[in-house]
Amino acid sequence: MFTQIPQLIIGAADLAAAFLFMYGLQRMSSPATAPSGIMVAGFGMLAAVLASFLYVFSVGAAAQSHLGVNISLAVIALAVGGGGAWWSGRKVAMTAMPQMVALYNGMGGGAAGAIAAVELFGAKTHGPTQLGVTLLGALIGAVSLSGSLVAWAKLQGVIKKPLRVKGQQAINAAVMAATIAVGGCVIAGTLGGASLLLATPTWILLFFAGALVFGVLMTLPIGGADMPVVISIYNSLTGLAVGLEGFVLQNPALMIAGMVVGAAGLLLTLLMAKAMNRSVANVVFTNFGDAPKHAQGAIQGSLRPVEASDAGIAMRYAGKVIIVPGYGLAAAQAQQKLYEFVKLLQAAKVDVKFAVHPVAGRMPGQMDVLLAEAGVPYDLIFQLEDINDDFAAADVALVIGANDVVNPAARTDKSSPIYGMPILNADKAKQVYVVKRGEGKGYAGIQNALFYGDNCNMVYGDAQAVLVKMIEAVRDLGLAAAA
Repeated sequence: MFTQIPQLIIGAADLAAAFLFMYGLQRMSSPATAPSGIMVAGFGMLAAVLASFLYVFSVGAAAQSHLGVNISLAVIALAVGGGGAWWSGRKVAMTAMPQMVALYNGMGGGAAGAIAAVELFGAKTHGPTQLGVTLLGALIGAVSLSGSLVAWAKLQGVIKKPLRVKGQQAINAAVMAATIAVGGCVIAGTLGGASLLLATPTWILLFFAGALVFGVLMTLPIGGADMPVVISIYNSLTGLAVGLEGFVLQNPALMIAGMVVGAAGLLLTLLMAKAMNRSVANVVFTNFGDAPKHAQGAIQGSLRPVEASDAGIAMRYAGKVIIVPGYGLAAAQAQQKLYEFVKLLQAAKVDVKFAVHPVAGRMPGQMDVLLAEAGVPYDLIFQLEDINDDFAAADVALVIGANDVVNPAARTDKSSPIYGMPILNADKAKQVYVVKRGEGKGYAGIQNALFYGDNCNMVYGDAQAVLVKMIEAVRDLGLAAAA
């Protein structure tokens, strides 16, 4: 009876953790409730982790002698991992958040792969179904680990360009086919008792090596423009791997949490691909990315620079202003100054709204988080489908660090790699001011026709420095900021 009590507590903790995780995920659907949702889900996972220590009451006699060492190692791992995550989470800059998400995705996949490795090397799986699920979870987890690490390297600038070779897709297919064949050898050796040519542990090592290599090869040719979708794909894969290994361990918390994360990641991937007017297969199996080669017609017109102070004063006397934030805003850490400027405009009775594109920045939701960090009220932030029709009635559209997501070529130029991608209709505003550090191109590697429009002026400079000048110009008019 005494040995059953810990199992009951573990089961109750797992069920509570699963409920808290799903409730927390539901709260993450809104920026207003997302912080509390993260805390709720975190407490649920913490409860499940702490309850798992109760397994010490049900270990076999052979494991009793290693109990102290194993518990010590588990505590050390939790302290190192938890402490490292806490420190890095507090120190990471908003611009580095995509890299951190990619890295943590990889760690989740690696954890699932590690669970599978313990089961496979320890011959703990029983029956073809359980063994097949273990191998599938190992495959997905290992691919997610190595692929996420490559995505991190691309976002961090360690890998600066896509690496492509002739016949890339054929090579990838061959590596995956070989990995699956090795998995078959693992199954034969484990269930049949007779290894084929090599010992079963060697086949297991080859299986993991093949999966890790495939993750690298699959991610290397994908360009920077697709990194938001790639991050979402690996998030989904990590959740799926965790869910599969939860099935192997018969752990309901892992099964529920993994499948919920996998499903949510898949949905987000599909939404991101739709926002780019592309399929997920097109993202993964084509060479869209940095500076693609294509024919682009000459853009008529010229770039017209204007002083930041003049642009600021023009917006002070506007009736309606729509602001389009992009990665340049995050890179300059200018969100606080932007909201300070917005409050000045609001004090002058200017109607100000923010328009966010689904793939703005380098990570899904990065612009929403950036604006929320600055204290921008959620009722001022609108997504593409909710605000696109408002641009035609706007006196000014202020574009800060965004490029491809406001490029009219997506509507008109069939030769453009972004043709058909839904964009924010900033070009339809009466006046457009674009804040950029220079004349660089976006991730798609093409010139932006918006910048050459008759209604567009360029404001060159770091976003934070430009906004400071705009604030000073408006304040010089004698206006006070809103309380």
